[in-house]
Amino acid sequence: MRRAGLVVAEIHQLIRDSVKPGMTTNALDLISEAHTKRSKATSNFKGYHGFPATICVSINDEIVHGIPGSRIINDGDVVSIDCGAIVDGWHGDAAFSVIVGAGNPEDQKLLDVCEESMWRGIAAGKNGAKLSDIGFAIEQYINSQGKYGILQEYGGHGIGTEMHQEPHVLNFGRAGQGPEIVPGLALAIEPMITRGSSRTKVLKDDWTVVSADSSRGAHFEHTYAICPDGKPFVLTAIDGGKADLGRLGVEISSLL
Repeated sequence: MRRAGLVVAEIHQLIRDSVKPGMTTNALDLISEAHTKRSKATSNFKGYHGFPATICVSINDEIVHGIPGSRIINDGDVVSIDCGAIVDGWHGDAAFSVIVGAGNPEDQKLLDVCEESMWRGIAAGKNGAKLSDIGFAIEQYINSQGKYGILQEYGGHGIGTEMHQEPHVLNFGRAGQGPEIVPGLALAIEPMITRGSSRTKVLKDDWTVVSADSSRGAHFEHTYAICPDGKPFVLTAIDGGKADLGRLGVEISSLL
């Protein structure tokens, strides 16, 4: 899973370095597809229930599951990228949002709050915690930062020999509920928020999820695991999550 996670992390970095106004969303998918092949990995997105690309590209009020195509990325757009990879049957899955070109402070705060809530959720999902402690930490942080819509229908998930496994991980809720988090458990944590309503709708392509009130959204995700020493390791982060979890007082595993 670490090898698959590093392929995903490298795709993210390539897209961050490449995305600019005037590009098509399909051009970003070609970057992802090429690196997946170079890495001798397989995309776990392309062909998944018929999905036609190796990444999801969602722009502005599109929050998740956008299909790459001929759409042009404009200056100031919020672009969310979600992708995954398989290496030797094991999966990695991660997402990020970025403002392309010159953005505005409200959009930047949206992204910052969403990303930080993800790290707070991972930090809360420690060995011995309960599953709902993750969603509680995510929701509490987001609500402390302002009025944002937290998507209710979508959340994180277990991951391993399949991209989506049990358990489903809510991005909200009461602490202390659900199964215990134990060594060997791998989860993809992915908060999705908007600057407005939490209500969403799916477009006619049967994939793209947009905010019901056309407010802009953000999406961040990392795959992490609890290692045999009881410490977490972020499989889709280049540094294993050392910097971001470290500032939250969480030490990562040294086993990977």
